[in-house]
Amino acid sequence: MDCRKYVWIMALPLLLLSAGCGGDRTGKAPEACEEASGEPVEADFWGFGEDSLSVNEGKVKTGDFFSTILMRSGLSAQQAYNLSAACDSVFDVTSIRVGNAYRTWTSATGETEYLAYDIDRTRSVVFRCREPYSAWFVEKPVLTETRYVDVTIESSLWNDMMAAGAPALLTLTLSDIYAWTVDFFGLRKGDRFRVVYDEKTCDGEVVAVDTVRYALFSSNGEDFQAVMFDQKDGGNIYWNEKGESMRKAFLKAPLHYSRISSGFSYARRHPITRRVQPHTGVDYAAPKGTPVVTIGDGVVTSAKYEGAGGNVIRIRHNSVYSTAYLHLSRYASGIKAGKRVKQGDVIGYVGSTGRSTGPHLDFRVWKNGSPVNPLKMQSPPAEPLKDENMAAFGRTVEKYRRQMAEKDASGMVEQMLDIL
Repeated sequence: MDCRKYVWIMALPLLLLSAGCGGDRTGKAPEACEEASGEPVEADFWGFGEDSLSVNEGKVKTGDFFSTILMRSGLSAQQAYNLSAACDSVFDVTSIRVGNAYRTWTSATGETEYLAYDIDRTRSVVFRCREPYSAWFVEKPVLTETRYVDVTIESSLWNDMMAAGAPALLTLTLSDIYAWTVDFFGLRKGDRFRVVYDEKTCDGEVVAVDTVRYALFSSNGEDFQAVMFDQKDGGNIYWNEKGESMRKAFLKAPLHYSRISSGFSYARRHPITRRVQPHTGVDYAAPKGTPVVTIGDGVVTSAKYEGAGGNVIRIRHNSVYSTAYLHLSRYASGIKAGKRVKQGDVIGYVGSTGRSTGPHLDFRVWKNGSPVNPLKMQSPPAEPLKDENMAAFGRTVEKYRRQMAEKDASGMVEQMLDIL
């Protein structure tokens, strides 16, 4: 049985109106929205009897405002203003997004009675479009299931996870958890991920990988465990089997999903000058505009054009380490000398400025002023698990080890049955 298929189920802004539009045509101020609490309505799904109404669906278009949607649905500009003003304490109508769905219900006489806007895949806000105006939220039921997936790398983690039936969100979650331990640019055929995780679905679609509870990454004869254990202190929740934080001082790489186009070398032939010269960094090929993040907390010491390096950001992380990010197309908003940044903050975007043959990030690290190979840099663990929690943590690790062993044994039985 192909272990990639081995998946188990475990258990607008408002349209600006003239100065005289503060009320209706008689000058009366709009009535306050009745459902100011914004609590979900439980009487029925939408919160009103829809059987006698006709429903029309649409999506927010570029250039749409909440008021223009209402007017397109038959309300006057005055009515649209009154509804928006009356219900702004329940929902900020300027937050509607292009592409999100909405639906309107009309009566037999063609008057729009209600409008529902989908905030996301699980929540909507409903507006009563006639006086007395009101608004409330509704939430679709979300199903949470604990799942197990066993994936052996054949081409890439993304492709093999998808082939195993696992959601794309799981790949992103794993890359975050293992960001300080696994070089996701260097995964090899035969590397293996086994994961116990919670999956949330709504209307049959995966809306969240809520929690990875346990993961085991195996590569070249070594196992790397990640165990979820919450100390309820607002800090790290993922640990290795020794109780050391999975979160290290630095990320393994400053961007997601690319390839290494040139490594650390003191004798590389430059692709433009053709001269042999040191390249004390790592080039990550990636599309122009790919977000670049800082690998650790620090202070930006400079963000400027540096000739052959193009647009460059330099960061001092502490008295020992500093990093640089070269050939950027542009800097992230607010990035300048003196700016304090946190690990994982977007600082710029991949480009091809300076002396460059194509879009890529030239990433460099210095330790005590000397260049080091970013791919071989060792980073010490962050604060370990508290001593008083070690016993409970040990029981958690043992529980998941037993579950993993049971799944492995079950998988071997299925493979033997397939052969027979």
